[in-house]
Amino acid sequence: MPWTKDDYPVSLKNFRARVRNKAIEIANALLEEGNDEGRAIAIATSKAQEWAENRGITIRKKVASS
Repeated sequence: MPWTKDDYPVSLKNFRARVRNKAIEIANALLEEGNDEGRAIAIATSKAQEWAENRGITIRKKVASS
């Protein structure tokens, strides 16, 4: 099932939108190549983090401290 910016794996919920959207793009491409969902999510998460780090982009949303 392809993911969208509004419907994506729970594991991406704390990612900033730009990084999450890159992960979704990568994961959907991996699904089209025949990878299973679990593998696509894992690879896409790793590659999106790498992509963001190489561009100096913050990966995760800031968590409010209590």
